[in-house]
Amino acid sequence: MSGTGGPADVCAVVLAAGEGTRLRPLTARVPKALCPVGNVALLDRALARLTGLGLSGPARVAVNACYLADQVVAHVGDRAHLSVEPGDPLGTAGGVANLRDWIAGRPVLVGNADAYLADPATPPGPDVAALLDGWDGESVRLLGQPAADPSAPGTFAGHCFTGFSLLPWRLVRDLPVVFSDLVRAVWRPAEAAGALEVVPYPGTFYDTGTPADYLAANLHAASGDVLVDPAATVTGRCVESVVGAGARVEGDVRRSVVWPGALVRSGERLHDVIRFGDGGTVHAAAHG
Repeated sequence: MSGTGGPADVCAVVLAAGEGTRLRPLTARVPKALCPVGNVALLDRALARLTGLGLSGPARVAVNACYLADQVVAHVGDRAHLSVEPGDPLGTAGGVANLRDWIAGRPVLVGNADAYLADPATPPGPDVAALLDGWDGESVRLLGQPAADPSAPGTFAGHCFTGFSLLPWRLVRDLPVVFSDLVRAVWRPAEAAGALEVVPYPGTFYDTGTPADYLAANLHAASGDVLVDPAATVTGRCVESVVGAGARVEGDVRRSVVWPGALVRSGERLHDVIRFGDGGTVHAAAHG
């Protein structure tokens, strides 16, 4: 299979069921997939990336949901097929298994909603397309970047996973609908069988799972400038920050994220934080 469009019958699953516990209290009322990066929900960034590959609509793209599922369902609407998991999230492998009838024999491109990938030169980037280009239809492919310690646990062929993988139907077909993760259920067995390939990703990646990485992704999206939603009000001072819709900034904000509807009062000085609501603050020194 060749060309950047990939096989015509491929489908995509965006995993958006997790609780995002490391980001609390940010995720106490908003699922991680809907947290904004550069004033765009992470889930919307994932869906846009897939649309750039020709994958869109409920016949080609599915989104799973569990934690605060009603918000995810309302946000997605008719843009994708929705799989709502009852009870606790099923994990990355269990979530894919729960979509077996929808996948229905197709290879599946699986992406984490919380993965922030950016290649400004060629949006949505050659990265995910490279997973499909030249694929033999049988092996497992992961998108990855060289790890600082190539032998560290959690690495694959010396690479860290960067949010997207490509799975053949033969490995999806028999996955049980129980809590399980793709690492142990699919990737490591494929690696042991010599059937796993890491496709290098040259761009910027953050998993946004921690406050520091979430802040870093936002600052990257702002490109070192100030990114202010047109519906925000800024009467104070902003430097290298992101300000969401309906937010009010009356104080000083530097290298920070001000969530939609949040307030920074006059006299407040915020640096390397995420502000939410009326005074809620998460401290998060960014990388770089």
